[in-house]
Amino acid sequence: MTRFFFVLLVCLSCNNRSEEKLPSKKDSILENQIFWKDSIVNTGIDTINTASIKIRLQQHLVQLPDGKSFYLNIPEGYQINVAAGLQKRLRFLAKSPDGRLFATDMYDRSDNHKGRVIIFENWNEKEKRFLNVITYLDKLHNPNQVAFYKNYIYIAETGRLRRYKYANGDLQPKDSGQTIAVFPDHGLSYKYGGWHLTRSISFKNDKLYVAVGSSCNACIEKEALRATVLEMNPDGTDVQFYARGLRNSVGLKWIGNQLWATGMGRDLIGPDKPEDVFQQVDRNGFYGWPFYFQYQQNIFSDEQFKDSARAEWVKEPPKAFLGFKAHSAPLGFEYLKNFDDVRLKNSVFVCLHGSTSVWRQRGNAIVRVEANNNYTEIVSGFLTGKTDADRHGRPCDILMNNDHSFFFTDDLNGVLYYVFK
Repeated sequence: MTRFFFVLLVCLSCNNRSEEKLPSKKDSILENQIFWKDSIVNTGIDTINTASIKIRLQQHLVQLPDGKSFYLNIPEGYQINVAAGLQKRLRFLAKSPDGRLFATDMYDRSDNHKGRVIIFENWNEKEKRFLNVITYLDKLHNPNQVAFYKNYIYIAETGRLRRYKYANGDLQPKDSGQTIAVFPDHGLSYKYGGWHLTRSISFKNDKLYVAVGSSCNACIEKEALRATVLEMNPDGTDVQFYARGLRNSVGLKWIGNQLWATGMGRDLIGPDKPEDVFQQVDRNGFYGWPFYFQYQQNIFSDEQFKDSARAEWVKEPPKAFLGFKAHSAPLGFEYLKNFDDVRLKNSVFVCLHGSTSVWRQRGNAIVRVEANNNYTEIVSGFLTGKTDADRHGRPCDILMNNDHSFFFTDDLNGVLYYVFK
């Protein structure tokens, strides 16, 4: 029934549409600022005045399981360790109800139907690493994210969203699962599921929210589900469009009572525009793609589509809270609510995956969102030059572990990092 609903929705849309060189050791001083504007205090994010606090980044030598070594820069007073190494495409993280760490592994691009959901097990506190990695479920098509809700684990693949019954301590699903939603899984390449093949999920108030990216760089979509955030019941019923015009929101998360998302701007306009963004997403909102884009806190019309027919809900979009440099590719993010360190407390950290073209020197860091359209690097050193050999990782997702530590993933080397005090 759910599949029928999605097919019907798509049809209606069609009818209505007329080794390695080590860097020199340097410290960098970052000025911390008030990072949330007064206008969004009520969105569930606490604000603190840390404008006079400085954060010094210090270098730490990182050695990967395959023998590679390089330096990463992290806040002074912290340590960093490789908590696990898979050498595959380690993606998004989630804590289970019983406190275990789950993650998605998209394998590699040679066969994107070999994805897995994994569990990091047997934490060694002395060595600060997991001793075992267990495959919870395999043979998945680009699994990007998992989420837990009530007695289920939800797994988002390119073409479908499935849920399985979950009980504390489970090492594999105890049922065959239930497909509660289906999505387009074709586009530029059927092998890879088309452009923007990840699906991201978040829960709030007994509702499930799903981000579905566009089928192209810039086009008028023929499938209504593309470039949207959908809202539905936890069982997949009552599907509604929550927001549209979101080209590719890989990071999607509720903070308090506000839904936030990262977004990637289109290519082939210029080296510096449009910007990638971090933005609030509201019900019935339209966020510009493909008709508009953001650059330096201004909204511009995309000349390629100025004469294209538009649905009635297309309008000039609101400015995003923050614009990143073009091709930074923001993915996962985390709100460090009540973190013990006043320098980082209540900050939002965003993983900048970086451009596929290394020479652009964009992204490849974890940054902190600040006020007045600013952001500063909190974890850096992944990029030391302009060739592929100079890229030592691509941050993908970040998850607060407790009030003095966090994990983050690198899907280039398949590494789980642990930053702790």
